[in-house]
Amino acid sequence: MTPDKAGASDGGGATGRGAGPVAPCDGPLEPYRTGAQATRPVAAPPVSSDLAIHLHAVRKQYQDHVAVRDLSLAVPRGTVYGLLGPNGAGKTSTIRMLMHIIAPDAGTIEVLGRPASDPGLTDRVGYLPEERGLYRKMRVRDVLAFLARLKGVPRREVGPRIDAWLERFQLRGQGADWSTARVDELSRGMQQKVQFIGALLHDPELVILDEPFSGLDPVNAQALKDTVLDLRARGRTVVFSTHVMENAERMCDAVCIIARGEKVLDGTVASVRDAHASRLVSLTFETTPEGAVLDILQDPASVRRAPLASRHLEVELHDHIDAGPYVQRLPGAAEPAPHLPRTRRHAARRDGDAWPWLSRSSSRSSRASTSSAYARGGSWRPRC
Repeated sequence: MTPDKAGASDGGGATGRGAGPVAPCDGPLEPYRTGAQATRPVAAPPVSSDLAIHLHAVRKQYQDHVAVRDLSLAVPRGTVYGLLGPNGAGKTSTIRMLMHIIAPDAGTIEVLGRPASDPGLTDRVGYLPEERGLYRKMRVRDVLAFLARLKGVPRREVGPRIDAWLERFQLRGQGADWSTARVDELSRGMQQKVQFIGALLHDPELVILDEPFSGLDPVNAQALKDTVLDLRARGRTVVFSTHVMENAERMCDAVCIIARGEKVLDGTVASVRDAHASRLVSLTFETTPEGAVLDILQDPASVRRAPLASRHLEVELHDHIDAGPYVQRLPGAAEPAPHLPRTRRHAARRDGDAWPWLSRSSSRSSRASTSSAYARGGSWRPRC
C-alpha cells in the first residue's frame, strides 16, 4: 500500500445521512492545524460564492511522506474539473480530504460554500471512490435502494430513479434485467456502473469521481463520459481524477496537474495546453539516469528546477528552450517521430504515466530507445 492509498475505505463510499443544515460561517474558515503545523499561520482568502470547491494551502502527511504539499485550487460551479497526475501524486488523498474521510494537517477546505467537515454536505455530494465496493450478496435493485435512502431520496421516488438509471446504462431492458441479479454475479464493469449510479441517485450538486474510467471497456467508459457531460449541462459540478490526459482534454473545462504532492500547473484546458505544453517534458528510463544524462537533466541553463535522479521524472524547461532539441541532447535519443502511427500514439496514451500534453522519451540503460511507442523525443502535441 502506498502512502497515498492509506486510509482506504472498503465500503464503496456509502455513508450515513448527515445532520440537518447548520448556520453559515461568519468570516474566513479556521484552518486545520495539527502537530508540528499548529503554529503555522495560514490566512484563507475570501471565498467566492461561484466556487464549488476551494482549497487553500492544504497539506497532508503520512509519517515521513508528504502526500499533498501546500495545495491551493478553486473549482467554479457548473464545470468539469480534472485532477491529473501519475500514480501516487496525491490525487486520492486530495479527494478524501474533500470528502472529509481524512482531515488535512494544515490549510482550509470549503465545499459548496461550507467547511468540508460540515455534515450537512452529505446529501449534496455524490462520491465514487477509487476502491470499488458494493454489498456483493445483495441484489442490484436492493443495494441501489439502500444507497438512495441513505442519501435522503423520498421512498416514492427511489424505484423510478433506479429504473431510469439502469435503463440508461443498459442494465435493464432489451430483454435483460440485471436489477434482480446479485452484485457478485455481475462483471467488474457492470459493478462499476452500479456504483456510479449509486453516486448519482440523489441528484447531487457536486459529483466527485476517483479514477472513474479505470477498468472500463470503451463502450462503458463512453457512457460514463456522456453522463458527466450531461451533468455539466444541468449545472452540476463534476471533479474527477485520472492519469490519462486524453480524458481530461476531451471533457474538462479546467485541470490541475499534481506531481509528488505539489501543484505543477492549473487553469483552463486551452490555457494550460498553450502556455505549458512545450515547457514540460516527461521522461521514462529503464535505469536511473547518471553521468552525462543526469548532467543534461539538471542543466540550470535549460531547466527551471533540477529533478532528482529517478526512472520517471518531469522536467520544466526555461521559456527559451525548445523541448525537441533538448530531448535530442540525451545520449542515444532518436529523431523526433511526427509520423508515429496513430494507433501507437494511442497505445502510449493509455500507458499508466502517459500524458499526451507532455513530451516523452524512453531510454534503455539511460539512453532513449528508438523502438519505444512513446514520442521518441520532440514535442508531442494533443489532438484538438
